[in-house]
This record gives sequence, structure tokens and C-alpha cells, in this order.
Amino acid sequence: MPQSLAKNYIHITFSTKNRFPFINKNISRELFSYIGGICRNSESNPIIIGGDKDHIHILCLLSRKIALMKLIEKVKSYSSKWIKTKGNNYQNFYWQRGYGAFSVNPTEIDIVKKYISKQEEHHKKTTFQDEYRAFLKKYKIDYDEKYVWD
Repeated sequence: MPQSLAKNYIHITFSTKNRFPFINKNISRELFSYIGGICRNSESNPIIIGGDKDHIHILCLLSRKIALMKLIEKVKSYSSKWIKTKGNNYQNFYWQRGYGAFSVNPTEIDIVKKYISKQEEHHKKTTFQDEYRAFLKKYKIDYDEKYVWD
């Protein structure tokens, strides 16, 4: 086959280091927009980016030209450097070391978009840690709790 074709929707999530609530209303919209730009520059079209005080969710169409790990490395590195320029409140900002990335069926894109758009409401009832554990269970990913959090 002379042409390479791919369409991989990916739901990525990770938290701030130690789930510190850095992502407040003053910075969230600008941060999500900035991360969208990183995704676009990596040819990984962002569908929606959202989150809550201590974590983010990215739904994107992963480029066939970049490895998932490389995209996440860029998102974390560039956004962490950027947010530190936004004032003294963000000088100690860091992302956690790990991440979760889950494939999304194209027929479920609207469901995931709605889920991400309702993060603030969702986290009135559950923590990021419980949310993340639910993803690991749904996707049948074996893990050791002591290596998941930092």
C-alpha cells in the first residue's frame, strides 16, 4: 500500500504534581488554549481540552507523524514553561510524571467531548484519583498503585 492512513482519537489525562490545585479560573481557559496550540503544531488536532483544578483532559486526533509519548512530552514541557511565566502563583507548577492515554471509538467522540466539558461539575462528586482508577478499570489496565501517583 503506497499511502499511510490513520485516524486515532486519543483521550489523554494527567494531573499536576501531587494534584496541587494550580488550574483555577484565572488561568484554565488560557492554559487549555495554549495546549491546543501545542497539539495543532504537532499536527494532532485537538477536539476538546478541559479539566479541573488539578488535572487536564485532552481529546485529540493523533497525527500519524508523531509518537504519543512525544506529543505528551511536548504538551507537558511547553505548557509547564509557559505557565511559569504567568506570575508568582505558578512558579512551582509541575505536571505529574506519568499520564493516561486511551483510544476512543469514533462513534463515541461526542460522549467524550461532553464528559470533558463537564469536568468541574463531575469533580464535585469524585476526585481525579478515583476518576483515573475508573479509566484504568474500564480499559482493563493492570497497575500498581504505588507507581501511579506523584
